[in-house]
Amino acid sequence: MSVLTQASQATAYNDKVVRQFAIMAIVYGVVGMLVGVIIAAQLTWPALNFGIEWLSYGRLRPLHTNAVIFAFGGSTLFATSYYVVQRTCQTRLISDKLAAFTFWGWNAVIVGAVITLPLGLTQSKEYAELIWPIDLLIAVVWVAYAFVFFGTVGIRKVRHIYVANWFFGAYIIAVALLHIFNNIQIPTSMTHSYSAYAGVQDAMMQWWYGHNAVGFFLTAAFLGMMYYFIPKQAERPVYSYRLSIVHFWALIFTYMWAGPHHLHYTALPDWTQSVGMIFSLILLAPSWGGMINGIMTLSGAWHKLRDDPILRFLIVSLSFYGMSTFEGPMMSIKTVNALSHYTDWTVGHVHSGALGWVGLVSMGSLYYLVPRLFGQKKMHSVPAIELHFWMATIGIVLYIAAMWIAGVMQGLMWRSINPDGSLTYTFVESVKATFPFYVIRLVGGALYLGGMVVMAWNVWKTAMQGRIEDVQIPAVNPAHA
Repeated sequence: MSVLTQASQATAYNDKVVRQFAIMAIVYGVVGMLVGVIIAAQLTWPALNFGIEWLSYGRLRPLHTNAVIFAFGGSTLFATSYYVVQRTCQTRLISDKLAAFTFWGWNAVIVGAVITLPLGLTQSKEYAELIWPIDLLIAVVWVAYAFVFFGTVGIRKVRHIYVANWFFGAYIIAVALLHIFNNIQIPTSMTHSYSAYAGVQDAMMQWWYGHNAVGFFLTAAFLGMMYYFIPKQAERPVYSYRLSIVHFWALIFTYMWAGPHHLHYTALPDWTQSVGMIFSLILLAPSWGGMINGIMTLSGAWHKLRDDPILRFLIVSLSFYGMSTFEGPMMSIKTVNALSHYTDWTVGHVHSGALGWVGLVSMGSLYYLVPRLFGQKKMHSVPAIELHFWMATIGIVLYIAAMWIAGVMQGLMWRSINPDGSLTYTFVESVKATFPFYVIRLVGGALYLGGMVVMAWNVWKTAMQGRIEDVQIPAVNPAHA
């Protein structure tokens, strides 16, 4: 290797691993959402499992959640965090080999999930179903990820640490703690184990993990994306940098305490339920502070929304973030939870956040990244981005509106009683009444999946006509773009 080539490599960003994660994010997005549409169809017409145990709802549902959250969402987070940390710190990733290990290790985890979950090999913990050998691999990959990210921050060429890196850093640390402590197991074989916790302690630990998986993996990390890609795409500075710091500390402190709201009216001590409810209500303030900060970044540039579908993805995602973070605290109130819990209202809430916030901000960020990763000025087809935006948005509205209506209806039917104290409706009657809304949910999900397929085609065409170049590290810090 020539001295000139060595010098060039030393002053270029490592975008190879970013490209790899970005492409796999698209692949996993299509696969994960396809599985979601299949199980939505099974809930509408149960015979669609064809009597095959590996295709039953109970096997495919955890595959869907893991594929969408950890395969699609996780790959997007790896790609964007590696991209952002290099550019805001003006330095190459501290270790190319470790970065490559995180890519192959994370994909090995996903392949393990694809094999084990349809076979019914599971811990039976929400969002933590994977068996203990896969959990160990996740921990190893995550330690490597933390070393690459924080090591890169440590060798940064600028004094300032841009706020997006604060959010990425907090998510990496918090997810490590959550994953390790919730998955302390006593193995009995290579595919089976018992939790180290029992009874209500196990439930408390699970929902400390479960809600903070939402809080840090699906919220804090994606806010890191928001704080970089919205200012970049809008070509405007963040509306209030001071507010972004207040947003960070308030959110990070408050989120950790909200988990008990998943356990209202259970064996969990009443005071613990109340603490979870109170912190959930407090959480509304930092969440909306972040949403307002992101949206107001467009001050003086609102006209760009007319012509820029990528910016539309990013800004509309913040609208769904604001809606979900209003709805969540309201549903944590015990009297509201008495109506909503165990109903499809919860499903609607989860998907307004997952499809509306996480999905749209991921798609907008990937649309920003892909052309730059393949040496192009823009995506192959801007009209295809427009089509994707409307398919996704209409799909989300159909999905969550159907689930809200179905959920409130279910809650009212289940608690309705006759003058003599007997139930007015049987459970089967509530299922029958829900059927039309399940059909609407299926249509909404299919539309959302269709938009993802359009995106996959657009990304494929962009990659095929692109060229891969080493991007040189600039002399001027781009962090405040």
